[in-house]
This record gives sequence, structure tokens and C-alpha cells, in this order.
Amino acid sequence: MAKKTGEKYDAIIDAAVRVIAEYGYHNAQVSRIAKEAKVADGTIYLYFENKDDILISVFNEKMGRFIEQCRSNIEAAVTMEEKLYALIHTHLNHMAQNPDMAKVTQIELRQSNELISKGIGEVLKRYLVLIDGIIQLGIEQGVFRPEIDVRMARKMIYGTMDEAATSWVMKKCKYDIVSLVEPIHNLFLYGLVRR
Repeated sequence: MAKKTGEKYDAIIDAAVRVIAEYGYHNAQVSRIAKEAKVADGTIYLYFENKDDILISVFNEKMGRFIEQCRSNIEAAVTMEEKLYALIHTHLNHMAQNPDMAKVTQIELRQSNELISKGIGEVLKRYLVLIDGIIQLGIEQGVFRPEIDVRMARKMIYGTMDEAATSWVMKKCKYDIVSLVEPIHNLFLYGLVRR
């Protein structure tokens, strides 16, 4: 199997996102992905074992880059409040800039099998650790209450952003999802602030 880098690999990843977003994972034949990537069908198998491997790679590549962007934006922010804002803005803005990928992550990955769920788990954990870090910083700085359960707060923050993205995708991406950043930020910030 070829090393998972290079122009053809990237072309296949990008084509897979477009094809899966348009036809759904189960109707996204490898031959259709190859045609969209402008490569021979057999070329796909130089880089990927099967269609499941393509979907796992799509998520890991795209989500991996997104997490690094998110980490960079969070590190550039100074206060915990700014870091929380950077997280929410980066998440929703990423969806707005990548509607096909949003469809893949919000719809197709949820209908995937256990092998795919396991394959994307490590990358997703890295994102959850970023969220945990913001919550822990808020507790350490005395902005958030000390008794807050970090795991539960993370589920609420991630779940809210995730639901906002899913609703947006289900509504055919017809409104400005980035306009939700401020209300979501305020909801969490003032819902968690020490009184």
C-alpha cells in the first residue's frame, strides 16, 4: 500500500468528502470517488484498504487539521473566556467553510459501523481534551465553580456545538451558523460563572 500522502491521496480524500456528502456513505461507490478524484479505480486501493478505510482517513485527515487550527486559535487567546469563544467560533466557522465535510461528520459518520467508530476515536479524543483544558482553566482561574464536573461540562459544550451543526446541516445549511457563536458562548459563560 502506498504511503498515505501526496497529491493523489489528497485528491482522493477531497473527492470522498464531496461524493459522500452528495450521495451518502452507503451510495458512495469507490468507482464514483475515483472518478471524482480523476484517478483510476485501482489507484484507490494503493492508498486505502476499502471504503471504510477511506471514511476513517477522511475524518482523521480533516479533523486532525481542524484540531490543530482549533488548538492554535485557543493558544492565541489570552483569557479563559476568549479561549472558550475561540473554541466555539472555530468549530462553527469550520462547519460554515466546509459544508460538505459538515454533512459527512454530522450525518454519515453517525450511521457508520463499529470499525469506523473505533477508527475515528483517537482523533475525537484529542478534541475533547482541548475542551477539557478550557474547563479546567476556568476552574483554576476561579471563573467556573470549583465543583463543576469537567466531563459533564465537556459533554454539554461539545453536545451544544454538535447539535447546532447537525441542525444547520439538516436545514440544508441555509442560515449563518457563525451567528450562533455569541449566543452559545454567552450561554456557557454565564451559565457557568461563579455567582
